Amino acid sequence: MLILITYDVSTESEGGKKRLRKVAKLCVNYGQRVQNSVFECLLDPVQLKELQRRLNDVIDNEKDSLRYYYLGKNWQKRVEHVGAKATYDPEGFLTV
Repeated sequence: MLILITYDVSTESEGGKKRLRKVAKLCVNYGQRVQNSVFECLLDPVQLKELQRRLNDVIDNEKDSLRYYYLGKNWQKRVEHVGAKATYDPEGFLTV
């Protein structure tokens, strides 16, 4: 299923900047960055739970936030891209 993960991490302190880097690095390991704090991740339920657990271990619940949008298996009908950044196929090969 395709999951859209968004986050907002407070960077007012050095600890916040470190958390931001850790959250971004975790998300990169599971999906494709489509905007600064937005990732598209094609995950099975086990991968999703693992990523959520790892992200919850990093963030500060009083200062940061995570949002998960569940687009499901028929995500192709729910995603539309317009603009400059090239789109990609989450089910295809990821390039670095």
